[in-house]
Amino acid sequence: MSGVAKNIIDIWLSLASREAIRALSKSKMRSALSAIGITIGIAAVVCVVAIGRAGSLRAELQLQNLGDNLVWVEAGSRHVNGVRTGTHGMTSLTMEDADAILHEVPFIKSVSPQVDGSVLIASGKLNWTTHYRGVTPEFLEIRRWDLAEGIPFTREEVGHVANLVIIGQTVRQQLFGVEEAVGRDARINKQIYRVIGVLAPKGQSATGQDQDDTILMPYTTAQKRLRGKGFSWLDDIMCSAESLTAVKPAVARINELLRERHHIRTGNDDDFNIRRPEDVIKAQITANHTLALFLISVAFISLLVGGIGIMNVMLVSVTERTREIGLRMAVGATTGAIQIQFLGEAVILSLFGGIMGAFIGVAGSFILDTLWDGLYPFL
Repeated sequence: MSGVAKNIIDIWLSLASREAIRALSKSKMRSALSAIGITIGIAAVVCVVAIGRAGSLRAELQLQNLGDNLVWVEAGSRHVNGVRTGTHGMTSLTMEDADAILHEVPFIKSVSPQVDGSVLIASGKLNWTTHYRGVTPEFLEIRRWDLAEGIPFTREEVGHVANLVIIGQTVRQQLFGVEEAVGRDARINKQIYRVIGVLAPKGQSATGQDQDDTILMPYTTAQKRLRGKGFSWLDDIMCSAESLTAVKPAVARINELLRERHHIRTGNDDDFNIRRPEDVIKAQITANHTLALFLISVAFISLLVGGIGIMNVMLVSVTERTREIGLRMAVGATTGAIQIQFLGEAVILSLFGGIMGAFIGVAGSFILDTLWDGLYPFL
């Protein structure tokens, strides 16, 4: 009996849907315009969700690229006697400070000193001005930066002030193109350096800078060969906290330790500053989520407007078809059957608009995804 009832219901629904399509086809323009409202609403929701998700994923990727729970100690105070300074503004940050942070701050698991600046590097007849970083082997782990080719330099090579460099992808393309870079020689300040590795690509930073336009070398080499004799201070100390929750107490303890080591009295400005780049990216992720929720709300309003449009179309349709309704009721149709007929027409309009909206929204999301890399630096 249940199988017979199911067949009867299927036949009835088929006839009802055919009747609904026939009724809607009589007013093609009105039906199409009412479905467009749903189409726009669905497409807007899909595109907004895709844009918000893409922005959040990009920000989360930047957070990953920043480093392993990075705490960045810079030489120079943010404000000294009312004047804003920064890296290279002071010379009080030393390797002893880096060792003290590693051994006296329990929340820090590794550190790398950093000496940086701009330099002209050449190979054969080609040359390129890039940014150099004098670091220790721990830098790659702290910044979560892998090598695409070659090997990193060792602690022993740092101690021996070795003329070794690891180059970024941009530098590799400018100097060597598609040729093998590892094992080649490059000139920096009339000195020969051996290329021992090529960094994996990192792309642009949150500020739009090319992170691959850089070279790494032992910090001792940067101090003694690029900066010259007598240069013993650091520009930065890159630190890695044990966990994300350990970053905040690590910052507080490093601040106390360096003020004590630099003999800074209470009330006086620091001669260093501690940066937490993760905070900027997290704020950006939160802002993306908030903006996405706002835009989704606006998109749902357009979806609601589309639904109201279909409701008005059905109301007009009922007014115009009073004769048809009276005839159907005269031959035995119930009020419920009439209501289901018009409800079926509304459902078909909604389904048509929803399918078209989903298709347009997905297509628009793919287009935006292809344009995202080019548009992101300007957003």
